[in-house]
Amino acid sequence: MSSGPGADSAPAPTTHDSLSDPQRASMFSSLKVRNYRLFFMGQVVSNIGTWMQRIAQDWLVLSLTGSATAVGVTTALQFLPMLLFGLYGGVLVDRLPKRRTLLFTQSAMALTGIALAALTLSGHVQVWHVYVAAFAVGLATVLDNPARQTFVSEMVAPDQLQNAVSLNSANFQSARLIGPAVAGVMITGVGTGWAFLANGLSFVAPLAGLLMMRARELHVVERAPRGKGQLREGLHYVAGRPELIWTIVLVGFVSTFGFNFPVYLSAFADDVFHAGAGAYSLFNILMAVGSLAGALLAARRGTARLRVLVAGAVAFGAMELVAATAPSLWLFALLMVPIGMFGMTVNVTANSSVQLSTDPAMRGRVMALYMMVFMGGAPVGAPIAGWITDAYGVRAGMAAGGAVSVAAAVTIGLVLARVGNLRLSVGWNRGHPQVRFVPREREELAAAA
Repeated sequence: MSSGPGADSAPAPTTHDSLSDPQRASMFSSLKVRNYRLFFMGQVVSNIGTWMQRIAQDWLVLSLTGSATAVGVTTALQFLPMLLFGLYGGVLVDRLPKRRTLLFTQSAMALTGIALAALTLSGHVQVWHVYVAAFAVGLATVLDNPARQTFVSEMVAPDQLQNAVSLNSANFQSARLIGPAVAGVMITGVGTGWAFLANGLSFVAPLAGLLMMRARELHVVERAPRGKGQLREGLHYVAGRPELIWTIVLVGFVSTFGFNFPVYLSAFADDVFHAGAGAYSLFNILMAVGSLAGALLAARRGTARLRVLVAGAVAFGAMELVAATAPSLWLFALLMVPIGMFGMTVNVTANSSVQLSTDPAMRGRVMALYMMVFMGGAPVGAPIAGWITDAYGVRAGMAAGGAVSVAAAVTIGLVLARVGNLRLSVGWNRGHPQVRFVPREREELAAAA
């Protein structure tokens, strides 16, 4: 399965190619690749363990302090390293072999989980121990996140990249459904310490998968040499490519203003429908189901298309606008499924199109920037969403988030079409309406000139 000499240095797709018709693929085609199959199976186990630790960690902090603020501090400490050092992590990932980097980061996170389990089970755990563990996991994530994102392109061929990225997202969403449920049973039955231990031991699966991979079947990617100014070089690289910068900008708008569901869903459950924690849990479960469906549909599409990204962002924002006016709890709950599906469409398509449009030697830096924008949207957007919700009500807050997502998607879609010398075409295909971007005719270009 080793690639040809130019497999990873193929030219990035142009904006026109990215907006053309998508190719269909088998939903699970990338699992035919042995190395990726080992990676995927390891992540299935590890992601469930990670979600178990998230739930157990929050419960333990709340049990030790009785303070929701302390829970927030724990979460902030886990994400702070990525915001502070994420770009530098991308520089290092471009220099280092991805598989060895993942062996190191996954081992570090396993040891953190086991240490926290030992402290909890022995009865010596204190809240500062949890703070240190959360920060340590965050530091490991600085390298682990871009390494995992970019290592996918070394396991599968370029035409399978979106399929593999989509299956990774489906994997994560499945764990999001299973992990908290298992954690709840384990915490109630035997205590939080055993949940931490289960997470620590779950890393045996991805570590074994990485060790069992056949190095000769990995796609060779040229690593960046050591040198000064590599962080600045990465930023200049993104700024000079419209298909990268505008994709990242769109993800930034959607994640900052559209993905504030902890604010919106809790307020709808309590203040609008007066249904409490049960409704909040239902909303999150249905959104996770929609996200899983969106990831699997993205896997079936095969290749990344910017028109799918733009359309997905428009649909995501439109569904939020509809949900903001939903008169009943059950209609609002059902709308969580398409919102989750279109939100995942944006996430998967943006991720894979950014990777496909990036030179392999730059992928670590570019994906680090992408993840910083994607993950950094919540700390910026949540206070804004909270202020609008407090001042004008949660319906206004959610509607504003949806409106910003739609406006950003339409604007950026028009910008990308203009950059690629495309025009919008509306017609019929086999009795169905079809909206797509097509190349401008030479006469149109001449007339415009």
